[in-house]
Order: sequence, then C-alpha cells, then structure tokens
Amino acid sequence: MSSDESQPIFSCIDRWHQQLRGQLPGGLDAILHEDCVFLSPVVFTPQKGRDLTKMYLAAAGGTFGGDSEKEAVVADSENDLASGDGGKFHYVKKILQGNQAMLEFEVDVDGKYVNGVDIITCDDDGLITEFKVMIRPLQAINVMHAQMKAMIERLNA
Repeated sequence: MSSDESQPIFSCIDRWHQQLRGQLPGGLDAILHEDCVFLSPVVFTPQKGRDLTKMYLAAAGGTFGGDSEKEAVVADSENDLASGDGGKFHYVKKILQGNQAMLEFEVDVDGKYVNGVDIITCDDDGLITEFKVMIRPLQAINVMHAQMKAMIERLNA
C-alpha cells in the first residue's frame, strides 16, 4: 500500500463501493458515522444523523433504479471506472485525498441525463461524517426533486 492509500478516505471509499454492491456486512450502518450529515441538492437544510442520511441514500437508490439503495456500477480497478451500463448509476471519475472524496456519477432517470458528484468526508476511522450530493443540469434537478419527494413519501408511509 502506498502512502497515499493509507489515508482514511481510501478505505472509506472501498467500503462505500462494497456497500453499493451489497457486499458490506452491516450495510450503511457499518460506514455511516452516528452524527453523519447529508446535504441534498434539493433540500435546503442539512439532514443530521445516521437515520436521516440512510433514508435519503435509500430514496436516491430507489430513484436511480435500485430497490432501496443505489444500484451502482462501481470500479474494481482504475481502468474499470467508467464501465457504465445503459443508464444505470455509475461513477465516471474520482478524486481521493486525506479525509475527502469527490465521486462523479452519471445515470439516466426518466429519459433525463443526470450528472452529479458525491462529496464524501470521513473521520480518521473511515466512517462517513458528511455526504453531499450535487446534480446538474437543471432538468435533472427537477426530475430528481420530484422522484426523491415521491420516494421519501413511500419510505415514510
């Protein structure tokens, strides 16, 4: 392992990818800090706590085509990063340093191209303390807002 890979974000993002594949024992509970904050592209106020963060990530997963969590194509190697699959959520770029990551994603939702980034901050133990999602273009934000609202209503029913 190189000195860069000893930074907490490398193990955090490895576990995030395992979680997306459904291979992380304990799922989101194993990777989200109890006091995690979720920052949504469509909700004004930060959503504080593991339970709210899990709810928003589950809603995003349902919106992006999974049942309850993101159904993602993730990289098993650097050369495999952009291996998207016909509209399914997939990461196309990543930047990792220290305790922060920026993961750019693409997905098709209701015929609209969605491009965005997950900006993830972890603590020194590799637990996610902040999860921020930013999306473009405006049409994507509008479709995501409507779908996320409906998905959260279903999750809370």
